[in-house]
Amino acid sequence: MVENPVVPPAEPNADDAIAQNATFATTHWSVVLSAGQPERPEAAQALETLCRTYWYPLYAYARRQGHSPEDAQDLTQDFFAHLLAKGFPRGAAPERGKFRSFLLASLRHFLVDQHRHADAAKRGGGQRTISLDESRAEERFHLEPQHELTPEKLYEREWAMTLLDRAQSRLREEYVAAGKAELHDRLKGFPLAEKSERSFQQAATELGMTESALKSAVHRMRARYRQLVREEVAHTVADPAEVKEEARHLIAVISG
Repeated sequence: MVENPVVPPAEPNADDAIAQNATFATTHWSVVLSAGQPERPEAAQALETLCRTYWYPLYAYARRQGHSPEDAQDLTQDFFAHLLAKGFPRGAAPERGKFRSFLLASLRHFLVDQHRHADAAKRGGGQRTISLDESRAEERFHLEPQHELTPEKLYEREWAMTLLDRAQSRLREEYVAAGKAELHDRLKGFPLAEKSERSFQQAATELGMTESALKSAVHRMRARYRQLVREEVAHTVADPAEVKEEARHLIAVISG
């Protein structure tokens, strides 16, 4: 889970827009929608990647609907097996936009069907499954703060937190690849919360850097984190024009 306050993504400049459009050509949800055919391997792979990435909010939603940990795991896995078996998700269309909205609506229908067919085979009845980190799901669920929000609102919150976790993990992976894992771990609090001048001075001394160099490093980390958040958002919407609006919505969901 993200441990720090969220920094809203900055307004993209012209270079950001060019990079975003280049990335969007292979964005996962847009690939699924544009292909629209079960036999298209790129659509199937994109859908599977999205499901594997964003399964936890659905697991948490099922738990909040009163299902036991074991049943929630089975239902989530069965749901994805059902979704992947269909190839292209019926009823999904570009105008329906956001993957999170499609996914929750589909799960609701699936849960109703499962209730009607309580004797259905577990784990997809031999259908294709995807690898989910189920062993940690309940541990994570119990660490969630208690809320009076509806399961639907909490689903959106879990979705946003998962997306930010993805961006933060990618950020650290980049620093590790560059041989700067220690720098990332020491500075990770700075990009996500304003610190006092004294904190900058102390951190600079501990890292053997000048205060100016530290502030530049923090600025670069903050900028890269924002870019990665925008990229993660772009993976889950149907049109590049929706990225800014969706990012603002998710930030509002977490902040609220």
